[in-house]
Amino acid sequence: MIVVGYLRMANSGIYHLFVYGSLRKGFQSEAYEYISRFFTLVGHAKVKGKLFDMGSYPAAIPVNDESYIIGELYKIADESEFSWAIGQLDDYEGVNVESDEVQLYRRELADVLMEKKVIPAWIYWYNGDVSGKPAIASGDMMEYLKSK
Repeated sequence: MIVVGYLRMANSGIYHLFVYGSLRKGFQSEAYEYISRFFTLVGHAKVKGKLFDMGSYPAAIPVNDESYIIGELYKIADESEFSWAIGQLDDYEGVNVESDEVQLYRRELADVLMEKKVIPAWIYWYNGDVSGKPAIASGDMMEYLKSK
């Protein structure tokens, strides 16, 4: 039953992905190398939310106020590969977990703002508690790390 829901979610007709942390181009992580093989950079974008420093990774949470997370918008290069490609990213982000593991992130749709347009895209929201963690006021993880 979970697999059916997962496949339906992956095949919703939305082929954009918004990234704000290690999946961004500037980080040149192994995960970004994967993104660059299956996704095409559309451009810089933002989404309503707040970003927190969890130590070794950022945590994004959705908000309704005028706080924004800065990141990049990507589109899958080949739509027929989307379910497989996003499944790999779900594994990387800790969405798909074993029964004894904690789900770090959840993948949901969000309205991404880019050049005065609103584009629906998938985003990985943090699934835990950010209490007591430093907020990244700029909403930009790369800028934040440069200033540390």
